[in-house]
Formats: sequence, C-alpha cells, structure tokens
Amino acid sequence: MSDLVTLQPHGPIARLTLNRPDARNALSIEMLRAVRFRVEELAAMIAAAPASPDQAVKVVVVTGAGKSFCAGMDLKQVLADPANPGTLLGSLAEVCIALRELPCITVARVNGAAIGGGCGLATVCDLAVTHDESKMGFPEVDLGVCPAVVAPWLVRRIGAGPARAMLLRGGLMSGREACARGLVNQSVSTADELDGAVEAIAQRIASGGAAALRATKELLNELDGSADRDVADRAAKLSASVIATSEAQDSLRSRLNT
Repeated sequence: MSDLVTLQPHGPIARLTLNRPDARNALSIEMLRAVRFRVEELAAMIAAAPASPDQAVKVVVVTGAGKSFCAGMDLKQVLADPANPGTLLGSLAEVCIALRELPCITVARVNGAAIGGGCGLATVCDLAVTHDESKMGFPEVDLGVCPAVVAPWLVRRIGAGPARAMLLRGGLMSGREACARGLVNQSVSTADELDGAVEAIAQRIASGGAAALRATKELLNELDGSADRDVADRAAKLSASVIATSEAQDSLRSRLNT
C-alpha cells in the first residue's frame, strides 16, 4: 500500500494521517482507497489484540499532513472523467461508514482547512478538535455541487435544522465559529495549542474501558442510523448526478483555473 495514508499505533492511541500535503490532502480515488485500507488494517489490528481488550487501540486520531486537514474532492480527477463521478463519491461514502464503524473512538485533529468532503470526514469522527484560525465548511452549493454524501453525517452531528442552514448557505467558517455551531467539539486559540488539546482528549478517552467504549459507540451508531448504507448509497448517486451536469462541470472547471 502507498504512503498516501499512514497509520502509526502507539499503545492505546493510534494516528491515521492523510499524507498528500502537496495537494492539501485532496480526496482522489487513490487516497480514498488508501484510507479504506488503513481503516481495515486498524480494525484487524484491534480484532487481533490479546485477550484483554484494554491492550487494544482505543482511540485513533485522524489528521492531515502539512497545513491542511483535507481540501475535499480532487477536482482534477472529477473533471478528468465528468461523466462518471460516482466512483469517487461512492468511495467517499464507503470511507465515511468504515470510519464510523471502527471499533475504537475516532478524534479528528483538524489542523487546517477542512473543506467539503474533507469537512465531512471530520464530521464522521466521534469527536473533532480544531483551532480558531482554521477554515471549515461545505461550499458545495457555491460550486454547483450537491453535498449529499456529507449531509447525513452533518444532520447526525448538529441536527436537521442547523445542518439545513449550513449546507444551503454554503461558504466557509472559522474554527471558532465551527465550534460555536457544533461542527467540532473544541477549538483552541492557536494552532500551537492543538496537539496538547488533542492529546488530552485522546488520553482521557483511552483511560476508559475498551469494551465499554466499543459497546457505547455501537449503541450510539445504532441510535442515530450511522450504519444505514441505503442512505449513503442514495446520497452518493444523487451527488454524482448533479456533478455530471454541465452547470457543475463549468463551475468546477472555473474554480480549478482560478
């Protein structure tokens, strides 16, 4: 497997890093395959842990290499095959479910820009931490694109009414505003404070019982419908149908050339 995504376990806490900093960790099909591979690798690692569940990974910190968390979809790849964006969006939907189903707690370390699908990945995580100067949001409608893949996860995170306003308004917000609106759980003042805040949360969670954490997460997933693959599949197809329109393609091409 390529190093597009790295997995570094350290006792009960692991780190999963999107490692394409030259492209602001944009989500290409290859990147999404690499995320899925690492998630499956981590799940297998947890399943193969010794008899005592407390010796397994309890927390995984999800972050991005460089200055960005994830800039969203790889526009070059979308435009390279305008009639068939479904593979990319279907892969994103599958990665979201795989992250949510991990038998450990996921904490997004949003170190910089988290845009569109990248913001969706942060939203899928159980908890998310950023800093006040980061940029987050769902600008899909501004680009003529439907944010269907991320919509179910945002509704689960902040509720239907606030999610409706956020997705229809589009645009971006600061990390501070993202925290105030419930998109992330904590925003520290500066990027220099981010690692300390994430470490404190990860250590606090890791001090809990592995079986209790796993059971609680499974129940919460059941209660909020996280495992509903039909919704994820319909969302990916809807988003793909909109991206394939000439309006969306012209808008994306204009954005890429600016």
